[in-house]
Amino acid sequence: MGHHTGSASRTEIRLAGSGGQGLILGARILFRALALEGKRVAQSQSYEPTSRGGFCFSDLVMSDESDYPLVTGLDALVALDQVGTDKSIALVKPHALVIVDDHLVTSRPNGDFTIHAFPMTEHAKKIGSGRVANMVGLGALVSISKLCKPASLDAAIKLETPKKFADLNLEAAKIGYALARDFRA
Repeated sequence: MGHHTGSASRTEIRLAGSGGQGLILGARILFRALALEGKRVAQSQSYEPTSRGGFCFSDLVMSDESDYPLVTGLDALVALDQVGTDKSIALVKPHALVIVDDHLVTSRPNGDFTIHAFPMTEHAKKIGSGRVANMVGLGALVSISKLCKPASLDAAIKLETPKKFADLNLEAAKIGYALARDFRA
């Protein structure tokens, strides 16, 4: 990997929602996908475990230097529900990419960013489990943002998820790619 000269490039990504939506796993898979492509990434997360359904997020900072691993301004946000959206939107940078769940985020934030609303949870339920909405979101994110290749995400899903869930997760990511493709078309 050649290093950029001049200012370090830095990309900050958050997956946000509520406990039980698989956000930590989602971030771990994205982390692995980026690492497979030789990118330097730091990961941090937080959740309110007290009540299931408390606000939960996981952040990734991709940068040339492993300087400050905590987010200062988001370049991309994938929010699976309203609480994830509301509690993260203040961190979103101008011109950032925001992907939200079409049905669970009823009050859409306004701002100087691009927002895409996809029926992530609805599609996840169709293929067998609302819990793979995180993978649909990742597929859409990767497809729109070009953070990494879809093949790298698929490889990371296989590496990070137990065999019995890998197929479902891969199918969910594929739906995410398709939703993004339809959107771009």
